Amino acid sequence: MTRERARQLAEALVGRMTVEEKAGQLRFDAPAIERLGIPAYNWWNEGLHGLARGGTATSFPQAIGLAAMFDEELMEKVASVISDEARAKYNALSREGDRDIYHGLTLWSPNVNIFRDPRWGRGQETYGEDPTLTARLGRAFVRGLQGKGETLKVAACAKHFAAHSGPEALRHGFDARVSEKDLEETYLPAFRALVDEGVEAVMGAYNRLNGEPCCASSYLMGKLRGKWGFQGHFVSDCWAIRDFHENHGVTAAPTESVQLALKLGCDLNCGCTYQHILRALELGMILEEEVTRSAVRLFTTRFLLGVLDEEGSEYDSLPYGLIECPESLALAHKAALESCVLLKNSGLLPLDTDSCGTIGVMGPNANSRTALIGNYHGTASRYVTVLEGIQDYVGDRCRVLYSQGCALCADRVEPLAQPNDRLAEAIAVAKASDTVILVLGLDETLEGEEGDTGNSYSSGDKEDLFLPQAQRALLDGVLAVGKPTVVILLAGSAIDLASAQEKADAILLGWYPGAGGGRAVAELLFGEASPSGKLPVTFYRNEALADMPAFTDYAMAGRTYRYYRGEPLYPFGYGLSYGDCQVTALSADRTRARVTVVNRGARDTEEVLQLYLRDEESPFAPPNPILCGFQRVFLAAGDEKTLSVPLDEEAFTVVTDGGDRIPGSGKWMLYAGFGGPDPRTEALTGRKACAVPLRITP
Repeated sequence: MTRERARQLAEALVGRMTVEEKAGQLRFDAPAIERLGIPAYNWWNEGLHGLARGGTATSFPQAIGLAAMFDEELMEKVASVISDEARAKYNALSREGDRDIYHGLTLWSPNVNIFRDPRWGRGQETYGEDPTLTARLGRAFVRGLQGKGETLKVAACAKHFAAHSGPEALRHGFDARVSEKDLEETYLPAFRALVDEGVEAVMGAYNRLNGEPCCASSYLMGKLRGKWGFQGHFVSDCWAIRDFHENHGVTAAPTESVQLALKLGCDLNCGCTYQHILRALELGMILEEEVTRSAVRLFTTRFLLGVLDEEGSEYDSLPYGLIECPESLALAHKAALESCVLLKNSGLLPLDTDSCGTIGVMGPNANSRTALIGNYHGTASRYVTVLEGIQDYVGDRCRVLYSQGCALCADRVEPLAQPNDRLAEAIAVAKASDTVILVLGLDETLEGEEGDTGNSYSSGDKEDLFLPQAQRALLDGVLAVGKPTVVILLAGSAIDLASAQEKADAILLGWYPGAGGGRAVAELLFGEASPSGKLPVTFYRNEALADMPAFTDYAMAGRTYRYYRGEPLYPFGYGLSYGDCQVTALSADRTRARVTVVNRGARDTEEVLQLYLRDEESPFAPPNPILCGFQRVFLAAGDEKTLSVPLDEEAFTVVTDGGDRIPGSGKWMLYAGFGGPDPRTEALTGRKACAVPLRITP
């Protein structure tokens, strides 16, 4: 069905409604209108890395882990599984009369905010710190969710528009002051890309942007519906419109908040403030035509989904048996394998069951289900922790000893015990083992959305980049034993692992790898597959925070790989493998690079070829080279391939201080490698990126 046809049907249907009925349809929990045959519909559903909060669903790695795959094709497949399961569940449950929250076809995903500050708890929901990577992965996710059928499989939603990335504790009243340059260069490109992709919905952020609340911003709506031509519907973040009068102070009463939001184009209210629409109408603060306009947009989406038209949707027959089917679980496993990032390997990995002897597994995340799933998660029918994955893999070939080692955040496991009550046990296990695997990190109770799980930290944000004190004591104690040690980090953001980098033999970042992620981690440890994930964010040392702009400062200078001038612990784009892959030749024009790559190692591996571009002369260019292309490639041992990689057109432009995007200088340096062209990557990998100058008339 075309949008024009869906709009015509929506206009005809809305035209038969009373004003009271139209007003009720602008709430996220829209009631039925029985006289018109319209069933109740709850617009609120989540699909960040699997269907969330609505029962059983396939569990994929958290979004930040999906970003680490640098794999658009797999990202689209992941999103397609999520939308298949959403349709299958909707089909089955609506037949039972269940039209509850989290069971609809409007998925409020993906989150394409930029992970600009490593303290932000919700950064785990994003695709990292780079606008190009975020845009390309976000577009792939939207394609997978919405499908290619005559109707939408589900409606995707780009959130949170715009310039939203903490602090969580301040979000309901915070005013993000952002320059036109940073908006155009960093915060808006991914949203524009998703609009170009045809995303059906956009969600406004809680905060204000340069004085205007994001859910009622003339500036943002001018971009969205004006310059970009967005045709879908706009939804507020949940209870964000109530913030207008309760926290932002831009209005004095709920009716004024209704007036501001509705006039500026917020069609759907997640929250309760639009219950005051009829009162605002009575007072003459809004027009019925404005209510009608939003209702038509919302019913256009419902017709595009094929849930109101008599012809239905080609997806109506998707069966409930698709939920957690073997093919989907296999895809989740592949995603987990691709997402893990090998940060250090002195030669200990991959482990050999014939020689690793007794394995000591310890740490608060070693046997934690919570550490597998991140936030915004569904329910899996089976979980495989890292400990269980190792036990299952080695079977009776190796003895596996286990100690929790410490609590995740508290100073003791048992309330009546003394501090560090599991530390001695962990050290005893380390001494009794030939190989030690120490599993540390965070989970959604420590980092995440404000108030989401009663976060132990500052409303879900981190106060620093260190592991909790109890985990640091465990790390130091176990490393002091001196056994060959692998540190595994399960977390959704940058952690200062300087001590482990100095003393451990290997470090593997597993992110939140999904419900079955322990199996993937084990297979990587024992060489069934080679690690191939790359960092979509910079890992800083904690002291870097002192030189970084304040958390409340949205200026990009001094943060992310494009603007950071210090030496990171691990750079953006970094990640090791078990192969020895190198770039041997590079040539390019403005649209494509031709890159020859070879695996000189003895093991097959997947790798991520990355291309970066630096404008050599423009005063408006970022100081460091920026990502302009990437491609995942499989290289068997000894293989050589020549790849043709498309280059991002906007990489050849720069943004002025006034926010105008203009051609670059015409003199660029293009870099190709399996990491970024920075000294830290060179030091960690022992090789430089291949570089060629480009001279192209703007």
